[in-house]
Amino acid sequence: MAGLMVLGTASNAGKSAMVAALLRIYANRGYRVAPFKAQNMALNSGITDDGSEIGRAQIVQAEAARIPADVRMNPILLKPTAPGVSQVIVNGRVYKNLETRAYYAEKKKLFPKALAAYESLADEFDFVLCEGAGSASEINLKSVDMVNMGFAKAADIPAILIADIDRGGMFASVVGTWELFDDDERRRLKGIVVNRFRGDVSILEPGLKILEERTGVPVLGVVPYADVRLEAEDSLAMEFHETDRASVDIAVIRLPHISNVTDVAPFQMMADVSVRAITRVGEFGEPDLLIIPGTKNTMADLKWLKETGIYARILRHAEKGGIIFSICGGFQMMGDTLSDPEGVESGGTMEGLKLFPMDTIFSKEKKQCRVETTISPSEGLLKNLSGKKVAGYEIHMGQSEIKEAGEIKRLTETGGVVKNGRLYGTYIHGFFDAPHIAEEIVAALKKEKNLPPKVAMDYAAFKDSQIEKLASVVEEALDMKKLDEILGLL
Repeated sequence: MAGLMVLGTASNAGKSAMVAALLRIYANRGYRVAPFKAQNMALNSGITDDGSEIGRAQIVQAEAARIPADVRMNPILLKPTAPGVSQVIVNGRVYKNLETRAYYAEKKKLFPKALAAYESLADEFDFVLCEGAGSASEINLKSVDMVNMGFAKAADIPAILIADIDRGGMFASVVGTWELFDDDERRRLKGIVVNRFRGDVSILEPGLKILEERTGVPVLGVVPYADVRLEAEDSLAMEFHETDRASVDIAVIRLPHISNVTDVAPFQMMADVSVRAITRVGEFGEPDLLIIPGTKNTMADLKWLKETGIYARILRHAEKGGIIFSICGGFQMMGDTLSDPEGVESGGTMEGLKLFPMDTIFSKEKKQCRVETTISPSEGLLKNLSGKKVAGYEIHMGQSEIKEAGEIKRLTETGGVVKNGRLYGTYIHGFFDAPHIAEEIVAALKKEKNLPPKVAMDYAAFKDSQIEKLASVVEEALDMKKLDEILGLL
């Protein structure tokens, strides 16, 4: 069973992107490779073909490897629902909601499931690239570690360490990580990668030599900072693309429990579109399109909207004829009421924005499935999209009942809502990803402003080009022969 653990000196060191790049490099060389992350904590998730829920990062990595996403690639997913509480997803299905200490107590029971998933992948593929989580040297968590060196030991695989030099303190981070490893962990560490370097590599060389002498571990290469756009692993790490020079202003309400904000990524790839976040009333402005995204705790975030005053601004925006597109939890907020009789979220009943004649009831059963449908005839943003195919996924706890109303139309053949060609709602994540959807919406927004549309783009092709670009940068920067040796390919 061939495998490699990709560790980081800290969160956001570039582990997810490095795994994606290496998967593409080896896939291009003809190897059958797969990603793996034993335990992921993220609010960006997706659905595999069999209806299993895994982290979005592993879906992107599967795309990099040119294989279908598989639940074995992320057997344990933690989705924070409240301070110190996460919904625990095991093998793609809801296990239970657990507080941090309770989850640690469950880890011994869950670890074998993660190991079994890895072993199954390792039997099927030439090798598996495993991604660690956060810092590899959290000594307070070592006894319950199942995703960093703890997993590398259990799977008996080597590791490399990614260090982000862009944030500073890289040398100290690497040496500190090394010093906190035990003897077995030090033996497993086979290489160091310096990531996101800007400047002349020759300036680094004296420090790299000392690093190798101090640890005895070779530096595999220095990866330059690459201007590529890959989906963020977690919603809160998502960088918004805001510019004053854009002709279209799209505003996204950054809810406290925002999830799957990657839904807006196609708009972020357009040079003449600004995608900005709203976290307080003063940032609201007069957007051409307001997006209310998904959330892991709809009722808590609806309460936050009311407390911050953003709720009232949304209603004012709608009254003035502003365009709103709501997704999943944001869609639920657009209805009349939200009820939680079983205490799945906050319990009780709340009034929604009352922009759709719709009631939502939460239950413990989670709907998670892939969706393929077509857009229904409509006015406004979707006028030129009638009959276009949409492929995405649903992942939510509540079920919504739409009441009969003359101004309400169906967004797609399988559901969703359009009201007066100005208000839109859907449960489908990835709605904008299909070819021509995002660009037609932007063209419609431009038409309202008497601006000419620009050339359309293929989001799927763009994503693939970004993975290919990153892979090229990484392949040129690393000692690939040494990496091949570590993987046992030579």
